[in-house]
Amino acid sequence: MLKSNLYQLVKTFNNTEQRKARLFLESPYFNKRNDIIQLFGLLCQDDLSDKVELWKAIYPQKAFDDTEMRLLMSYLNRLLEVFLRIEYDQNRDSENKLKVAAIYRNRGLEGHYERNMRIFEREINNNPLRNARYHSLLREYYQERHETTIRQNPTDVDSLQLLAHHSDQAYIIHRLRLICLELAQKNVYSSADELQVHELILQLSQRNEWAGEAGIATYLAVIRMLQSPGDTAYYQAFKPLLTNGGQYFDEIEMRELYTFAINHCIRQTNSGEQNLEQEVLSLYQHALSAGYLFENGVLSRFTYHNIVAAALRCDELDWAEMFIVEYRDLLEESYRDSSFSFNKARVDYAQNRLDSVLELLQKANYRDPLLNLAAKTLLLKTYFVLGEFDLLQSHLDAMRNYIRRKKVIGYHRTNYQNIIRFTERILNREPHNKQLQHILQSEIENESVLTEKSWLLDILHS
Repeated sequence: MLKSNLYQLVKTFNNTEQRKARLFLESPYFNKRNDIIQLFGLLCQDDLSDKVELWKAIYPQKAFDDTEMRLLMSYLNRLLEVFLRIEYDQNRDSENKLKVAAIYRNRGLEGHYERNMRIFEREINNNPLRNARYHSLLREYYQERHETTIRQNPTDVDSLQLLAHHSDQAYIIHRLRLICLELAQKNVYSSADELQVHELILQLSQRNEWAGEAGIATYLAVIRMLQSPGDTAYYQAFKPLLTNGGQYFDEIEMRELYTFAINHCIRQTNSGEQNLEQEVLSLYQHALSAGYLFENGVLSRFTYHNIVAAALRCDELDWAEMFIVEYRDLLEESYRDSSFSFNKARVDYAQNRLDSVLELLQKANYRDPLLNLAAKTLLLKTYFVLGEFDLLQSHLDAMRNYIRRKKVIGYHRTNYQNIIRFTERILNREPHNKQLQHILQSEIENESVLTEKSWLLDILHS
């Protein structure tokens, strides 16, 4: 039952959605079966999930029938999908105005038709968005206008020209966005045909007729930045478009645009470019305050970790401490405690509150292997700073065994194995042997897969 589509769907409903769905199910237009309403109510509870128990609660006088129970669940699932579609449509008022206008046109109610079309015109004129959906709506509007004017004036081409104009913009913006997403992915291998199509789209998007179009200009700036990451002029050209983008793009698109900028700055920092650490933190802070980093009100644990890392690199310890507390409750519930304890430990380590680090890391349960390894690495560093070398050696042995047991992907496995190996070599080094010291330093500096390189070099010379 726990793995059924129905159960998993119902468990995503918040209290408001549960109330609305119940009202929907109680409407005789959609449903006339009381057992459907009962099943939904039981699934909304936390203490019933077994099919047999649900059956007994709904049909106390009937023997359990698995086939009939499956049919009941299937029917409820289909009704809830209808409910969700209705809820989705209610949030698309402008699109619905066009649909209603088309219905009135087909019924010959011209006054009703024109009233809805005028309402749509007013709404679209007040809409600042200039993304693909905006132009798609105008495409549908001029398609609808053409259906009306062609009857009265068979030679009309104005509506067709406007229809073509917005169809082209909707397509170009959508394709440019896809090119940005592809360029942003690591290890993307495009065929020669795909690259040729991309080039044709880029040429089309730079025609004079699109000059000044915010949607096209923004994605073109992203593409130039991603294609030429070493040229800072392209990032600087994109930055004001990003700052003003909130009025032209929806929240999902803005999250993508900020992600493009943040990842670009992080890659350039990793390539040796200076003074971008503060830029990364500033981008995160702006995106946070605007609400762009949340999906359905939830902050990803990966974004949470990355923001803390950015703050630590900038030595913004007070802000980092405020952030991890303030945004804790917006994390996914199943990762909330582990993400909080790990990041609190990172900040405490930076502030030299080592007893707190030990307490946080030793009590936490990190189910995610990569987060577990990151926590073990922080614990390793804490033991070293405290001079607890016997504990440290035991910890290194346990960490090595953990890596051997877990299926950690190649890069991460190599990285943590290198951290263990170099920590042990520093522990066991001859402190007065300068030649061996220089050899070890050179090996650490030249190791390409080593996230704790700076820390290892620091303790080597401590």
